[in-house]
Amino acid sequence: MNRREFTIGMALGLVLPAASADAALVETPSLADKVASGALPPVSQRIPHEPSLAELEMLGYPGGTLHMLMASPKDTRLMVVYGYARLVAYTPALAIVPDILRAADVEDGRRFTLHLRAGMKWSDGKPFTSEDFRYWFEDIAGNPKLSPSGLPVTLQPNGQKPQFEVLDERTVRYTWPQPNPLFLPALAGAYPLFIYAPSHYLKKFNPKYADKETLAARVKKAGVRNWAALHTKRDAQYHNDNPDLPSLQPWILKTKLPAERIIFERNPYYYRVDGAGHQLPYIDRVIFTIADAKLIPAKTGAGESDLQARYLRFDDYTFLKAGEQQNDYRVRLWRTGPGSQFALYPNLNVTDPVWRKLFRDVRFRRALSLGINRHELNQVIYFGLAIEGQNTVLPQSPLFRPEYRDAWAHYDPAQANRLLDELGLKREGDGIRTLPDGRSCDIIVEDSGESSEKSDILQLIRDSWRHIGVQLYSRPEQLTLFRERVFEGAAQMSLDNGIDNGIPTAQMPPSDFAPTSQQQLEWPKWGEYMETKGEAGQAPDLPDAIKLKDLYGKWLSATSDAVQAEIWHQMLHIYAQAVFSIGLVAGVLQPVVVNERVHNVPNQGIYNWDPGAHFGIYKPDGFWFGKEGTTSASLQTPEH
Repeated sequence: MNRREFTIGMALGLVLPAASADAALVETPSLADKVASGALPPVSQRIPHEPSLAELEMLGYPGGTLHMLMASPKDTRLMVVYGYARLVAYTPALAIVPDILRAADVEDGRRFTLHLRAGMKWSDGKPFTSEDFRYWFEDIAGNPKLSPSGLPVTLQPNGQKPQFEVLDERTVRYTWPQPNPLFLPALAGAYPLFIYAPSHYLKKFNPKYADKETLAARVKKAGVRNWAALHTKRDAQYHNDNPDLPSLQPWILKTKLPAERIIFERNPYYYRVDGAGHQLPYIDRVIFTIADAKLIPAKTGAGESDLQARYLRFDDYTFLKAGEQQNDYRVRLWRTGPGSQFALYPNLNVTDPVWRKLFRDVRFRRALSLGINRHELNQVIYFGLAIEGQNTVLPQSPLFRPEYRDAWAHYDPAQANRLLDELGLKREGDGIRTLPDGRSCDIIVEDSGESSEKSDILQLIRDSWRHIGVQLYSRPEQLTLFRERVFEGAAQMSLDNGIDNGIPTAQMPPSDFAPTSQQQLEWPKWGEYMETKGEAGQAPDLPDAIKLKDLYGKWLSATSDAVQAEIWHQMLHIYAQAVFSIGLVAGVLQPVVVNERVHNVPNQGIYNWDPGAHFGIYKPDGFWFGKEGTTSASLQTPEH
């Protein structure tokens, strides 16, 4: 797909047909009284002149309240994830298309002209215009008091900042000297890059625009240090904890936090409609009930949630399935999207010199991988339903090749022992090998907290590693301590989720497979070095890691999809053969509990963070409640 086709596809796919003129629009029943009283304008004046037209499996009925269970008031951010209103968004086929935007023109991969929808409004009815982009770029990202680190990394590929232009009230442009392939995926992400902000609201907290005495009084009332702290607190588009902050999401927070029952109400100015002229979202309200995470599976099984996947695990499936008939829900099983459900990460930056040398020898990493019986692990823990292999892309990705998942992933203790013998790690009387300095070959695997799934996995690995003379010990820790120990090099090895995105396309950044972030547990100091542009951490000094870093730089500068794909395959090959992380199984099934009356939730889906935003990629603004006594099987397309 070249850049011109991308632009045309975007422009054509999301323009409302002429048939949906004002006369065809249908007022939302729950808003009718407010419209009649004059508290709200009619729907024809609330939506953009060219709203986004939703492509739905089945047209629905407006109304209803969706109940969900969450473990913390901080989970309000999930309504931004699930709501998935983005400037551009992923489709279930992983194409990027306009969403909030009417269209986007992309030239040479480096010039992006964004076209807003005429007449679009924030949730408080104020116009959404290019001023909201200018305010963010100049007054938030460009103000060191609000953004000490400056522009986000995704706006500075190869350290190059964009030229930002306001062309008119509905058009903005970003131009880089070289291509920026990070830009559109960042806008479409589960944790999106917000390059706009409600300027009419936030200017009240900015001394450049606000009366100084009034602002000083607001700072004092809020009990914060200064205006910048107040501005940052009020500008929480992702964290979604300020009920006064105007939004573009389908549901708007209405509850002051913290609270045990959190209410979100439909955005009366939302920009999407269905083919029958109904403004979305269909569902009027979403209510989060806060509960102990350990109790959420039981409460879900008792019918207390209409749509639930968070805080549920595969081992809850049997229990949840037993409650279907009594509590009028169905349990669906979606594939998960990480490259591995869990993976082992040898810390190549561990401070212990003996372990560091050993972990950096590919023979040791390969031996550890060959010494794991993944088939047994799959059968015992996941009933044989998972995908065995390395921490890499999944079969659903167009970049998938079986050799990446199979590399050094078959159970072969004989070959593992030969590799360990080559390394000079001799066995003692108890069968456990010794290190060059005489210590026992004891690997301590650290992870972020106890769970039965993790402990069962580590027990099985412990049993199989004893056959190759390696002793495994586990050390669960609180998340902050776990991360600190890995980052500082105190942890030998860790167990954590595999790569976030196991279903990439060539146009998505291959950052998981190169040292790019301190958060990468296999090489945190190398990632920190790249992340801080050499100001902290350590420069990569292992040849394969250096190759991956260089290839990632080439991907950033690539000007064609074919070149990007070729770079991806080179990186996937190197990462798999080097066994920088040790994958176990992937595609573990995620229980998704759906009230029988809730429709348009896919029977089969991918439950993935990014891309996917969990439910977001399937656009929950199109989920709807059928009438009492109806199920999916009995429904016909509703008459309107």
